[in-house]
Amino acid sequence: MNFLRAIVGQTLRNLRQTWSSQLVTLLTISLSVLIFSFFFLVYINVLNAGRQLGDNLRLIVYLDEEPSKPLQEEYRQKILKFDRVEKIEFVSSQQAYERFRKQLGHDQDVLEGMPRDFLPPSIEVYPIRSLSSLTRIKRFSDYLQTLPGVLKVQYGREWIDRFYSFVKLMRVVVILSGMLLILTTTFMVAHTIRLTLCSRERELELLRLLGASNHYIRAPFFLEGALQGLAGSVCGLVALYVFFDWIRLRFAGSAMLNLFPFTFFPVPVILAIVAASTLLCASGSFSSTRRILRL
Repeated sequence: MNFLRAIVGQTLRNLRQTWSSQLVTLLTISLSVLIFSFFFLVYINVLNAGRQLGDNLRLIVYLDEEPSKPLQEEYRQKILKFDRVEKIEFVSSQQAYERFRKQLGHDQDVLEGMPRDFLPPSIEVYPIRSLSSLTRIKRFSDYLQTLPGVLKVQYGREWIDRFYSFVKLMRVVVILSGMLLILTTTFMVAHTIRLTLCSRERELELLRLLGASNHYIRAPFFLEGALQGLAGSVCGLVALYVFFDWIRLRFAGSAMLNLFPFTFFPVPVILAIVAASTLLCASGSFSSTRRILRL
């Protein structure tokens, strides 16, 4: 108990004596966490939007003639052989005509005199509602095009290509911002601890002469680094939430937010970010003290 009290007291003393450098370190860590968390939050919401877009995604396979029941089963088996799907629907020319007529609404008179079988029969394939299945959509389309009797395969190719280009870009940005977080937290904490150790070199030598172990000397600085990581990550996440809440209130009722709800991190993700930042800063402090105390 006395050991713990001494460690905490020494840590608070270090924080008071080097408050200016501690403040700079805290701001740097907070900014790094804010940058990483911002891009990570955007990335997560983009993935959620992709899953919602996938709910309405379908591949329409146009056929040259109406398939018989045995041929429908053959088509079904060949489709399932390539990949699992959520649903397969066969649409006859008559059903396609009725759908088209309903979509026209008050303009149904344009169909007068048109044969009811002028639209080709089709197969509507609904992929599994997951982001990974959407990444294979082009290969799925190319495979369906090779089936016998297929005239054309149609799907939202343009928006899928653009969406995944954006996802790949955001993934790279998240990785780079994560590397920035690791470098800045470990470097800034290690640099601050190193300055503190150098300024108290005589005091540390005196402690050694009195029999203090390296673990006793290192513990306050380790706790100091952990506290910096904890406080910096909390400040960064609070700043991000304030910005998130401002965006949500500023654009409340907009069609985009109604279509794709923009959500904040769940509690496990918040705890993981705080824990990672705390661990990084504590490890930076540990490596710095270990290297200097060996000299």
